Amino acid sequence: MINCREATRLISQAMDANLPWHRRLAIKIHLLYCVWCRRYAAQLKILRKAAKQLPQEDLEAPSQKLSEEARARMCARLKEALNEPPSSSQ
Repeated sequence: MINCREATRLISQAMDANLPWHRRLAIKIHLLYCVWCRRYAAQLKILRKAAKQLPQEDLEAPSQKLSEEARARMCARLKEALNEPPSSSQ
């Protein structure tokens, strides 16, 4: 029996390469009783399908960076938020 950490690692590996039969069997057995790993596997399939539908030029586009002004505004807002006392719940 494999734990969830091992199962998620193997599920990810299985997307890129063929696993030995005993590893595939271990994943299938684990997925029979673990709802969380089943959800993880389903989410990976959705992400993989969505990524395949992206146009190639979107994948090759250079990453956009924040302007210095935007970066300064974000830093100021974060500092304000950290200095604010927590609001009281009523």
